[in-house]
Amino acid sequence: MISTLLLIVGMAAVTYPVRVGLWLGKGHIPHRLKQALAYVPTAVLTAIVVPTVLIQHDHLALDWRNAQLIGALVTGLIVWRTRHLLWGIGGGLVVFGLWQWLF
Repeated sequence: MISTLLLIVGMAAVTYPVRVGLWLGKGHIPHRLKQALAYVPTAVLTAIVVPTVLIQHDHLALDWRNAQLIGALVTGLIVWRTRHLLWGIGGGLVVFGLWQWLF
């Protein structure tokens, strides 16, 4: 309970000053900040996906039998080559399912 409360207070302490700064600046965001914020979605997605894919049962799982790793690699490859996120997700899910079923 206390850790949840501390997490909420910490997130508010980080978020609130940014919002106040934008209010006081009348919504003007400096160009350099806009450039930096463009990388936030990629960084957050990477921070969520990489540990989930690479760590299984509290151990690093860099193994060819790791279906999540193979599916993530195929997803990345498809998206990189085709620039179609939906195709990448679909292809990665198919490979993940087949890999899990086969191995």
